[in-house]
Amino acid sequence: MSLTLYAHPFSSYCQKVLVALYENEFEFEYRTLEDPSAMAELKARWPFARFPVLVDDGQTVVESTIIIEHLMLRHGGRVRWLPEDPQAALEVRFLDRFFDNDVMTAMQKPVFAAIKQDAARKDEAMVEASRALDLAYGWLEQRLHGRTWAAGENLSLADCAAAPSLFYADWVHAIADAYPLLRAYRSRLLAWPAFARAVDEARPFRHYFPLGAPDRD
Repeated sequence: MSLTLYAHPFSSYCQKVLVALYENEFEFEYRTLEDPSAMAELKARWPFARFPVLVDDGQTVVESTIIIEHLMLRHGGRVRWLPEDPQAALEVRFLDRFFDNDVMTAMQKPVFAAIKQDAARKDEAMVEASRALDLAYGWLEQRLHGRTWAAGENLSLADCAAAPSLFYADWVHAIADAYPLLRAYRSRLLAWPAFARAVDEARPFRHYFPLGAPDRD
């Protein structure tokens, strides 16, 4: 098995894949995109220049969810990210999409506006993000009743997505005390060794966060 990951430690979607690799203790070459030559190599394989990108014995695999499923199908591992039961797997895939589309996408709106230095749009995007994230937080609070992890008692693909999504979303719009189950779940994710490792690796790049990284986590 020869795995190479093109990724940036501070990227949420890269962290999503990193936790899957770390949890299953896969050996891989980490081509950090802080290195311009790594970005050039990535673009040669994926001209859209989105990351992460995995190269598995010469095969290029893109999109974080697909990368995690590819690793599971091709290489197994002690943690199976999707249940064998098709209906249970469908719920996990749905939650994976929810965290990417309804949490991460909402969080990114003011971040992108700040990167573009569009003050008016940033303020507008903050209002939009706060409204969307409160809706997501409320829905998740109900969903987490009786659950340790996103889809039940076992780690899954959904938790790989949830960890960076909730990590950064809370920086943009804090999870209120009104959502104790969600706050506790986020704390469990931060204590998950695979994600804690990804968070620590990203610490040197916190100054990249255009809204200002909080002095916590």
